[in-house]
Amino acid sequence: MTTDTKKAHLTYVNGRGLSESIRIIMAATGIEFQETFLQNKEQFETLRKAGDLLFMQVPLLEIDGMKLVQTNAIIRYIARKYDMYGKTLEEKTSMRCLAEVSRSTSGYLVGDNISMVDLTLLECLLNCDDYIPGALDDFPKLKAFQNKVSSLPGIKAFLDGPQRKGKITEEYIQHCKTLGMG
Repeated sequence: MTTDTKKAHLTYVNGRGLSESIRIIMAATGIEFQETFLQNKEQFETLRKAGDLLFMQVPLLEIDGMKLVQTNAIIRYIARKYDMYGKTLEEKTSMRCLAEVSRSTSGYLVGDNISMVDLTLLECLLNCDDYIPGALDDFPKLKAFQNKVSSLPGIKAFLDGPQRKGKITEEYIQHCKTLGMG
């Protein structure tokens, strides 16, 4: 079990799927992490039988002596720990419902600092670019937001590095199915 946030351990399949937003927030916060990629159904069943998967599903993030599952719960944990969940009750509320999207003047969605919702939107925009090239051409504010957040040092290093996963392929989908994940 991992006890040091700087050496978190993410278990999932070798693809974006439900874990890419976790990778992005870890990159933004500077959390160093290792990954285990599930290769077969037996590995997945071993985790289930060991009780490591609270809801019998991955991704699994081992961090701070805990074994966390559920993508959004993992993101919220990291966001809260690294002060990316809003500083005031109002910002925290806005984070939950994205009410401040059009009101922020900082360039971020809520408040004056990057938050988990900025990273969630970034992942969506990156997927748009990957799967529907040119889809954002008529949305300069979204494109500017994407460029701003993508250029932050930790995020840029992640996006340009080996931990960034490629687009989801038919092979990836079939691999997930062989693991019993879909």
